[in-house]
Amino acid sequence: MKRVERAAREAKGQLFIPYIVAGDPTPKATVKLVSMLETSGAHIVELGVPYSDPLADGPTIQNAAKRALDGGMSLKHVFSLVEDIRARGVHIPIVLFCYINPLLKYGIKDAIKKGKEVGVDGWLIPDLPFEENEEIKRTCHEHETELISLVAPTSKHRVQKIAEQAEGFLYCVSSLGVTGVRESLDPNLTEFVTTVEQYSSVPMAVGFGISTREHVKTIHRQGYGAVVGSKIVSEISERNEALCSSQKQDEAIEEIKTIVQSLVSS
Repeated sequence: MKRVERAAREAKGQLFIPYIVAGDPTPKATVKLVSMLETSGAHIVELGVPYSDPLADGPTIQNAAKRALDGGMSLKHVFSLVEDIRARGVHIPIVLFCYINPLLKYGIKDAIKKGKEVGVDGWLIPDLPFEENEEIKRTCHEHETELISLVAPTSKHRVQKIAEQAEGFLYCVSSLGVTGVRESLDPNLTEFVTTVEQYSSVPMAVGFGISTREHVKTIHRQGYGAVVGSKIVSEISERNEALCSSQKQDEAIEEIKTIVQSLVSS
């Protein structure tokens, strides 16, 4: 059993997976933020590779990606960032949330090999069609890395195939549309994840719109993991200036830590 799946199983129904964008607002801030997320109870971290056309993401993450790109962040620099994160002593699995184009530009085999070398444990590629993932999955396996699958309400007739072949954890998209903070969970979510669970042999986590402590508690009560992205990214955005300041950075990170811990506190 590889590191991502082991961490997901050891969480025992309390799985918490935060997402942030690499390099937003600075590489140094990202390293400190990931370290903070680990000490705040994260079992796995999703690190977003910024991309200019993030089709699955709403305005909050799009803006964060633009800030990171404007700062010079790229997949090559994300690998250096992961090295710095590991050097800081972060041990939990890191999954790179990366669109296919940056991978193609870098070279798929080279990217997955490099990722393994610096401490990447898994890849989540939101615009990679399930039917076209064989080469990437094979390369991931060659380097003992997990390819995380996404399953959405629109998957319909593909739900069984996606779930049966999932590894690490299965990312269940909570509702139609893009990522973003939402006031309430989709009323059809329970029916959807119950259907998916029939076929999945790995832990399941629910993401897209998971924004409040009550959302997280509801999902945990059902035995699934919670992926929280836009909520945390928006808190980072609000403290952009402070996070870029050597004098104010640590205080801003402590403020974000308080908010993150409130999401997962019992």
